[in-house]
Amino acid sequence: MRERPQTIRPATGKLAVLLPGLGAVATTFIAGVLLARKGLAKPIGSLTQMGTIRLGKRTDDRSPLVREAFPLASLDDLVFGAWDIFPENALEVARHAEVLEARHVDAVAAELAQIEPMRGAFYPEYVRRLHGTHVKAARSKAEMVEQIREDIRGFIRRHGAERAVAIWCGSTEVFIAPGAVHESIAAFEAGLAADDPGISSSQIYAWACLKERVPFANGAPNLCVDFPAAWQLAREMGVPIAGKDFKTGQTLMKTILAPGLKARSLGLQGWFSTNILGNRDGEVLDDPNSFKTKEVSKLGVLEQILQPNRYPDLYGQIYHKVRIEYYPPRGDAKEGWDNLDIFGWLGYPMQIKVNFLCRDSILAAPIVLDLALLLDLAARASMRGTQEWLSFYFKSPMTAPELYPEHDLFIQSMKLKNTLRWMIGEELITHLGNEYYD
Repeated sequence: MRERPQTIRPATGKLAVLLPGLGAVATTFIAGVLLARKGLAKPIGSLTQMGTIRLGKRTDDRSPLVREAFPLASLDDLVFGAWDIFPENALEVARHAEVLEARHVDAVAAELAQIEPMRGAFYPEYVRRLHGTHVKAARSKAEMVEQIREDIRGFIRRHGAERAVAIWCGSTEVFIAPGAVHESIAAFEAGLAADDPGISSSQIYAWACLKERVPFANGAPNLCVDFPAAWQLAREMGVPIAGKDFKTGQTLMKTILAPGLKARSLGLQGWFSTNILGNRDGEVLDDPNSFKTKEVSKLGVLEQILQPNRYPDLYGQIYHKVRIEYYPPRGDAKEGWDNLDIFGWLGYPMQIKVNFLCRDSILAAPIVLDLALLLDLAARASMRGTQEWLSFYFKSPMTAPELYPEHDLFIQSMKLKNTLRWMIGEELITHLGNEYYD
């Protein structure tokens, strides 16, 4: 059992936020933080900045902002670094991505222009639709890890940072099943030296970060840090890790709607989902092998929330289908269509249709911010290994090996807030409410 932190080290000095992948998500996140610092925009969607947390009884009327109740790093103390396989700086990427309007990009243009990516660790067999021009050369994957580690040390030194966190904002890699190379630290280290094909680019970044005691979150469905060797290394180095795959658009809606159907014991026959998007993520997912990685992440949500084995009459015959289509005209403004065939009293059929016109990077940016601040908090509280309480942010939450993941967004929210209360010795909230009645 994880023991409650006895102390939480203060958030003094600068916090380096390191981002493998300087694309639309990363630059939208960075620009948003810079704008919030200047009071030019608000970090909408960020629980740590905009959300409150109830402490104590309802009658106590204690609901401070999360950022005021917990010793989080200040936005003013964040410094941003990145790796990418293309050389453009953050300003050039933000303008090319066309997520943000010119008024927002221009207001922080000088700061964005100063953020130039370090050369990326890139093995093209794992992301076949991209052809990097700003990449590292190494004699082995073990040497590549050492180059990333030196990048981390150099960035912290140059920017005078006291500590760092890393959030994977890169592309979805081809599907990789865990193998023998992932079973232990020794096996993984040997695999690095032997250029084992089971070790992808994202795993190289994650391993380097863990070696440098940098907390790491995986924002893609890649087999990045969710395997036994990484779990062991994270515990050995005392580093918190979390993942995987940012929960932004269509899957966010599933984790809102499916718990509601289950709570009311309404049946579900089928759920058809399709997405169209035109950003780099859409281009990468146009490759069937990369799509398979994403598909596995998306399909598991309903199975775990609805538990068809326990509710065979309601969910035992679900037909669940997911499609993603690359459609360049849409850019980052993706569209998700969902059709739900449900049934109610006496088996009478009904339908729910959802058309979610969302902005992928706008939904992902606050997730990056929250994960950076909360992982840093966890590290200062000496919490190590998998941080399941951060499942709120992910499509495929990492858990202890013997556990199934919890996908219900509302249970995830309660878990996150109760963990924060637990960290500072506040009473956990059960919502039982018997104390108010005789």
